[in-house]
Amino acid sequence: MTPFMLAVQGVLDGRAAPEPATERCRLVPVPAATDVQVMLRSLAEQLVCEANAILRETGDVISLDDECGPGALAFSLSYRGRSARVGAAMSGRYAEPYLFIVGEGSRGPRRLAGEEELRALLLTLIHPGT
Repeated sequence: MTPFMLAVQGVLDGRAAPEPATERCRLVPVPAATDVQVMLRSLAEQLVCEANAILRETGDVISLDDECGPGALAFSLSYRGRSARVGAAMSGRYAEPYLFIVGEGSRGPRRLAGEEELRALLLTLIHPGT
């Protein structure tokens, strides 16, 4: 089993999920935002596959849905009614990466502080206490 699969099993066994670190959104050039978004999306697919290998035994799995259209590139992660959206809103030559967690109070425009935080975000969605 991978370290992330072990972390998923730990959360299912009652261990606390780490809170994903976020930072304030800021405008970045579109190519940089696109590169980060594609990297996060690729990592999300890998992590969702690993998590679902463990979660299948519970009867539920994490869904990963892509969203793209004019001015936006995003994906959503959902598990048992909890969901989060990771994306970048693009306008002209700049984009603003963002994170939106459904049901979480507004802390202003936020984004994940790094790829490690995607792991924490998934574990937070799985944790029954969040």
